[in-house]
Amino acid sequence: MASFELIEPPLLSRAEIDRADQVRKDPERLAAGWAQARILLVDHSGRYAVTDTGGLRWTPAAELGAAPVVGAVFLGVAEVDRWALRVDEVPAPSGEPRSGAHLLGPDEAGLLATALGVLNWHRTAQFSPVDGRPLDLVQGGWLRRDPESGAEEYPRTDPAVIMVVHDGADRVLLGRQSVWPDRWFSTLAGFVEPGESLEQCVRREVFEEAGVHVHSPRYLGSQPWPFPRSLMLGFEAVGDPSEPLVFRDGELGDAKWFHRDEVREALAREDDWGADNPGTRLMLPGSVSIARSLIDGWARGPQA
Repeated sequence: MASFELIEPPLLSRAEIDRADQVRKDPERLAAGWAQARILLVDHSGRYAVTDTGGLRWTPAAELGAAPVVGAVFLGVAEVDRWALRVDEVPAPSGEPRSGAHLLGPDEAGLLATALGVLNWHRTAQFSPVDGRPLDLVQGGWLRRDPESGAEEYPRTDPAVIMVVHDGADRVLLGRQSVWPDRWFSTLAGFVEPGESLEQCVRREVFEEAGVHVHSPRYLGSQPWPFPRSLMLGFEAVGDPSEPLVFRDGELGDAKWFHRDEVREALAREDDWGADNPGTRLMLPGSVSIARSLIDGWARGPQA
């Protein structure tokens, strides 16, 4: 089998910011840094404040009050303290993470992914899962605590596998969800179930979605995907193109085995989802997704 590696880490996995866990746990330190801190405003749909060139637009935290405001999330330290806050409306201009995150540098992309992940957790974690009592927000937004029992709730991340299925040579299996336009294709993916290993999940999901039995699953890399709070775990696996494609669980509207040359041509032409390239039958996910990193790594990797 001709194996491969990712050419570079996925976009949302390149940050080297100081997440400053020790600062989260020090209320006095958080308060002391607030005067110089910067805060990213995010609305309920995930849109965020941007500059004219698409970078993150940070608001001076002091404009919102003299101390950390309720609901703000401490993201880490990058020159100054960085926070995020969910608001009803973000003043224009604003960006959308799936289509705009490629304009961000590695650290800003990581800060955005962190902000969205924790803010999305806040939406579903305001009340105790035991008795429904409101939970206090502490540690810079990274912990919810029951004020009476002291029981604690931490942010949750849902693991999901995402895989390039190939034949060990020059063909790759890509699928299209039923709600996608006809020419949009991507890698297969699915959430890990309780009691299941990552490798077992790879085999199960490919069979459920496309009816193909795969073997030799191998981990390649990961990426946070805060929609709403997933961690995408990238794999390759090997399948047989002679097996009939059967869309067992109804998630896929179509799937095809594409030759490496066709994938490389689509990459060279930048035939990305949403691009105006009517002459192609294959449109690939954008660079913000680990799916693109997996496809790119396979297409440009060693041939059998």
